[in-house]
Amino acid sequence: MGRMLVCGGLIVGMVDAHLRGRTALISGASSGIGAATARVLAADGADVVLAARRESRLQALATDLESAHDAETLVVPTDVRESEQVATLVDRAVERFDGLDIVVVNAGLARGGDIAEMTDEEYDAMQRTNTDGAFYLAREALSHVTEAAGHLVFVGSFAGEYPRPYNPVYAATKWWLRGFAKSLSAQVGDSGAGVSIVNPAAVRTEFDIDGVPMADRYEAGEVVAPEEVAETVAFIARQAPSMAHEISLYERDKLTTLGN
Repeated sequence: MGRMLVCGGLIVGMVDAHLRGRTALISGASSGIGAATARVLAADGADVVLAARRESRLQALATDLESAHDAETLVVPTDVRESEQVATLVDRAVERFDGLDIVVVNAGLARGGDIAEMTDEEYDAMQRTNTDGAFYLAREALSHVTEAAGHLVFVGSFAGEYPRPYNPVYAATKWWLRGFAKSLSAQVGDSGAGVSIVNPAAVRTEFDIDGVPMADRYEAGEVVAPEEVAETVAFIARQAPSMAHEISLYERDKLTTLGN
Protein backbone atom coordinates (compact mmCIF):
# COMPACT_ATOMS: atom_id res chain seq x y z
CA MET A 1 0.00 0.00 0.00
CA GLY A 2 1.26 3.47 -0.83
CA ARG A 3 1.41 6.52 1.38
CA MET A 4 0.53 10.07 0.38
CA LEU A 5 3.42 12.53 0.67
CA VAL A 6 2.31 15.96 1.89
CA CYS A 7 4.73 18.90 2.18
CA GLY A 8 3.54 22.29 3.42
CA GLY A 9 -0.05 21.29 2.72
CA LEU A 10 0.77 20.38 -0.88
CA ILE A 11 0.05 16.82 -1.96
CA VAL A 12 3.15 15.73 -3.84
CA GLY A 13 1.91 12.29 -4.78
CA MET A 14 1.62 8.67 -3.79
CA VAL A 15 4.76 6.83 -2.80
CA ASP A 16 5.36 3.18 -2.00
CA ALA A 17 6.36 2.29 1.54
CA HIS A 18 9.60 0.59 0.64
CA LEU A 19 11.77 1.14 3.72
CA ARG A 20 11.02 -2.29 5.14
CA GLY A 21 14.22 -4.10 5.99
CA ARG A 22 16.11 -0.83 6.38
CA THR A 23 17.40 0.68 9.61
CA ALA A 24 17.22 4.37 10.53
CA LEU A 25 19.07 6.09 13.37
CA ILE A 26 17.67 9.40 14.58
CA SER A 27 19.37 11.76 17.01
CA GLY A 28 17.27 14.16 19.04
CA ALA A 29 14.48 11.60 18.81
CA SER A 30 12.76 12.27 22.12
CA SER A 31 10.45 15.01 20.80
CA GLY A 32 9.60 17.33 17.94
CA ILE A 33 11.12 16.71 14.53
CA GLY A 34 13.06 13.67 15.73
CA ALA A 35 10.05 11.88 17.21
CA ALA A 36 7.89 12.74 14.18
CA THR A 37 10.60 11.40 11.86
CA ALA A 38 10.78 8.16 13.82
CA ARG A 39 7.03 7.72 13.42
CA VAL A 40 7.04 8.38 9.67
CA LEU A 41 10.02 6.10 8.96
CA ALA A 42 8.55 3.33 11.12
CA ALA A 43 5.24 3.68 9.27
CA ASP A 44 7.21 3.16 6.05
CA GLY A 45 8.57 -0.10 7.42
CA ALA A 46 11.97 0.93 8.78
CA ASP A 47 13.41 -0.29 12.06
CA VAL A 48 14.51 2.67 14.17
CA VAL A 49 17.30 3.49 16.57
CA LEU A 50 16.26 6.28 18.93
CA ALA A 51 18.92 8.52 20.46
CA ALA A 52 18.58 11.47 22.84
CA ARG A 53 19.31 12.28 26.47
CA ARG A 54 15.78 11.71 27.84
CA GLU A 55 15.55 7.93 28.13
CA SER A 56 11.98 7.85 29.43
CA ARG A 57 10.76 9.78 26.38
CA LEU A 58 12.62 7.41 24.07
CA GLN A 59 11.19 4.33 25.77
CA ALA A 60 7.65 5.67 25.47
CA LEU A 61 8.17 6.43 21.78
CA ALA A 62 9.66 2.99 21.16
CA THR A 63 6.61 1.36 22.73
CA ASP A 64 4.31 3.40 20.49
CA LEU A 65 6.26 2.52 17.35
CA GLU A 66 6.32 -1.18 18.14
CA SER A 67 2.58 -1.17 18.81
CA ALA A 68 1.44 1.03 15.93
CA HIS A 69 3.81 -0.11 13.19
CA ASP A 70 5.28 -3.43 14.33
CA ALA A 71 8.70 -1.81 14.06
CA GLU A 72 11.80 -3.08 15.77
CA THR A 73 13.37 -0.40 17.91
CA LEU A 74 16.53 0.24 19.87
CA VAL A 75 16.76 2.94 22.53
CA VAL A 76 20.23 4.31 23.23
CA PRO A 77 20.37 7.30 25.60
CA THR A 78 23.03 9.55 24.08
CA ASP A 79 24.53 12.96 24.61
CA VAL A 80 25.83 13.81 21.13
CA ARG A 81 28.30 16.26 22.66
CA GLU A 82 30.29 13.28 23.96
CA SER A 83 32.15 11.49 21.16
CA GLU A 84 32.45 8.24 23.14
CA GLN A 85 28.68 8.09 23.61
CA VAL A 86 28.12 8.65 19.89
CA ALA A 87 30.55 5.87 19.04
CA THR A 88 28.70 3.56 21.42
CA LEU A 89 25.38 4.55 19.86
CA VAL A 90 26.50 3.60 16.36
CA ASP A 91 28.21 0.40 17.54
CA ARG A 92 25.06 -0.76 19.32
CA ALA A 93 22.89 0.07 16.32
CA VAL A 94 25.12 -1.84 13.91
CA GLU A 95 25.40 -4.78 16.29
CA ARG A 96 21.62 -4.99 16.69
CA PHE A 97 20.58 -4.44 13.07
CA ASP A 98 23.72 -5.47 11.18
CA GLY A 99 24.15 -2.06 9.55
CA LEU A 100 22.69 1.39 9.08
CA ASP A 101 20.82 2.64 6.03
CA ILE A 102 19.52 6.04 7.14
CA VAL A 103 21.04 8.40 9.69
CA VAL A 104 19.17 11.57 10.61
CA VAL A 105 21.41 14.16 12.27
CA ASN A 106 18.74 16.09 14.08
CA ALA A 107 19.88 16.95 17.63
CA GLY A 108 20.22 20.69 18.11
CA LEU A 109 19.44 23.55 20.46
CA ALA A 110 19.45 27.33 20.82
CA ARG A 111 20.62 29.32 23.81
CA GLY A 112 20.75 33.05 24.47
CA GLY A 113 20.59 35.50 21.61
CA ASP A 114 22.28 38.84 22.00
CA ILE A 115 26.04 38.50 21.51
CA ALA A 116 26.95 41.12 24.12
CA GLU A 117 25.07 39.19 26.80
CA MET A 118 25.76 35.60 25.72
CA THR A 119 27.52 33.48 28.32
CA ASP A 120 30.31 31.01 27.68
CA GLU A 121 27.95 28.22 28.70
CA GLU A 122 25.33 29.26 26.14
CA TYR A 123 27.92 29.58 23.39
CA ASP A 124 29.51 26.22 24.23
CA ALA A 125 26.14 24.45 24.37
CA MET A 126 25.28 25.48 20.81
CA GLN A 127 28.72 24.77 19.40
CA ARG A 128 29.08 21.38 21.07
CA THR A 129 25.57 20.17 20.21
CA ASN A 130 24.91 21.69 16.79
CA THR A 131 28.36 21.32 15.27
CA ASP A 132 30.45 18.87 17.31
CA GLY A 133 27.52 16.50 17.78
CA ALA A 134 26.73 16.54 14.06
CA PHE A 135 30.36 15.84 13.22
CA TYR A 136 30.68 12.98 15.71
CA LEU A 137 27.56 11.22 14.40
CA ALA A 138 28.49 11.73 10.76
CA ARG A 139 32.01 10.44 11.38
CA GLU A 140 30.89 7.31 13.20
CA ALA A 141 28.01 6.48 10.86
CA LEU A 142 29.48 7.34 7.47
CA SER A 143 31.18 4.03 6.69
CA HIS A 144 28.00 2.11 7.49
CA VAL A 145 25.80 4.43 5.42
CA THR A 146 28.27 4.15 2.56
CA GLU A 147 28.29 0.36 2.73
CA ALA A 148 24.50 0.39 2.53
CA ALA A 149 24.43 3.03 -0.23
CA GLY A 150 22.10 4.81 2.16
CA HIS A 151 21.40 8.37 3.25
CA LEU A 152 22.88 10.76 5.78
CA VAL A 153 20.30 13.49 6.39
CA PHE A 154 21.13 16.69 8.27
CA VAL A 155 18.34 18.78 9.76
CA GLY A 156 19.45 22.34 9.12
CA SER A 157 17.49 25.55 9.41
CA PHE A 158 16.24 28.66 7.68
CA ALA A 159 18.81 30.34 9.95
CA GLY A 160 21.54 28.58 7.99
CA GLU A 161 20.41 30.19 4.75
CA TYR A 162 19.65 33.78 5.74
CA PRO A 163 20.94 36.17 8.41
CA ARG A 164 19.50 35.64 11.88
CA PRO A 165 19.56 38.98 13.75
CA TYR A 166 18.45 37.68 17.15
CA ASN A 167 20.92 34.79 17.47
CA PRO A 168 23.99 35.00 15.23
CA VAL A 169 25.74 32.10 16.99
CA TYR A 170 22.85 29.70 16.44
CA ALA A 171 22.69 30.83 12.81
CA ALA A 172 26.42 30.28 12.42
CA THR A 173 26.12 26.70 13.64
CA LYS A 174 23.48 26.04 10.99
CA TRP A 175 25.56 27.71 8.26
CA TRP A 176 28.39 25.42 9.38
CA LEU A 177 26.07 22.42 9.17
CA ARG A 178 25.08 23.22 5.58
CA GLY A 179 28.68 23.78 4.55
CA PHE A 180 29.77 20.56 6.18
CA ALA A 181 26.95 18.56 4.59
CA LYS A 182 27.55 19.95 1.12
CA SER A 183 31.31 19.38 1.26
CA LEU A 184 30.84 15.91 2.75
CA SER A 185 28.49 15.08 -0.11
CA ALA A 186 31.19 16.12 -2.55
CA GLN A 187 33.74 13.97 -0.73
CA VAL A 188 31.69 10.75 -0.60
CA GLY A 189 29.30 11.05 -3.54
CA ASP A 190 31.15 8.60 -5.77
CA SER A 191 30.98 6.00 -2.99
CA GLY A 192 27.21 5.73 -3.37
CA ALA A 193 26.22 7.48 -0.15
CA GLY A 194 23.63 10.24 -0.28
CA VAL A 195 24.08 13.35 1.88
CA SER A 196 21.14 15.70 2.19
CA ILE A 197 20.02 18.77 4.13
CA VAL A 198 16.50 19.74 5.18
CA ASN A 199 16.08 23.41 6.14
CA PRO A 200 12.87 24.16 8.03
CA ALA A 201 11.96 27.61 9.22
CA ALA A 202 10.02 27.87 12.49
CA VAL A 203 8.56 24.50 13.51
CA ARG A 204 5.88 23.96 16.18
CA THR A 205 7.89 21.88 18.66
CA GLU A 206 9.33 22.10 22.18
CA PHE A 207 12.39 23.85 20.71
CA ASP A 208 12.62 27.06 22.69
CA ILE A 209 13.89 30.54 22.02
CA ASP A 210 14.45 32.67 25.12
CA GLY A 211 12.66 30.03 27.16
CA VAL A 212 9.46 30.00 25.07
CA PRO A 213 8.75 26.81 23.08
CA MET A 214 7.94 27.28 19.41
CA ALA A 215 4.69 25.37 19.95
CA ASP A 216 3.59 28.15 22.31
CA ARG A 217 4.67 30.95 19.99
CA TYR A 218 2.59 29.80 17.02
CA GLU A 219 -0.84 28.33 16.40
CA ALA A 220 -1.27 25.17 14.35
CA GLY A 221 -0.99 26.02 10.67
CA GLU A 222 0.95 29.24 11.20
CA VAL A 223 4.35 27.67 10.66
CA VAL A 224 5.84 24.33 9.63
CA ALA A 225 4.60 21.23 11.46
CA PRO A 226 7.15 18.62 12.62
CA GLU A 227 5.31 16.01 10.56
CA GLU A 228 6.06 17.99 7.40
CA VAL A 229 9.76 17.90 8.15
CA ALA A 230 9.49 14.18 8.90
CA GLU A 231 7.76 13.51 5.59
CA THR A 232 10.55 15.37 3.82
CA VAL A 233 13.20 13.25 5.51
CA ALA A 234 11.29 10.13 4.50
CA PHE A 235 11.06 11.38 0.90
CA ILE A 236 14.84 11.77 0.88
CA ALA A 237 15.34 8.32 2.39
CA ARG A 238 13.26 6.70 -0.36
CA GLN A 239 15.41 8.05 -3.19
CA ALA A 240 17.71 5.59 -4.95
CA PRO A 241 19.96 5.90 -6.81
CA SER A 242 19.20 9.63 -7.05
CA MET A 243 19.57 12.10 -4.18
CA ALA A 244 17.45 15.01 -3.02
CA HIS A 245 20.34 17.14 -1.82
CA GLU A 246 18.68 20.15 -0.18
CA ILE A 247 15.04 20.91 0.58
CA SER A 248 13.73 23.97 2.43
CA LEU A 249 10.37 24.15 4.20
CA TYR A 250 8.84 27.54 5.03
CA GLU A 251 5.44 28.99 5.68
CA ARG A 252 4.32 30.58 2.43
CA ASP A 253 4.81 34.17 3.52
CA LYS A 254 8.25 33.53 5.03
CA LEU A 255 10.28 35.33 2.42
CA THR A 256 7.98 38.34 2.60
CA THR A 257 8.86 38.67 6.28
CA LEU A 258 12.59 37.94 5.92
CA GLY A 259 14.48 39.18 8.94
CA ASN A 260 11.46 39.17 11.24
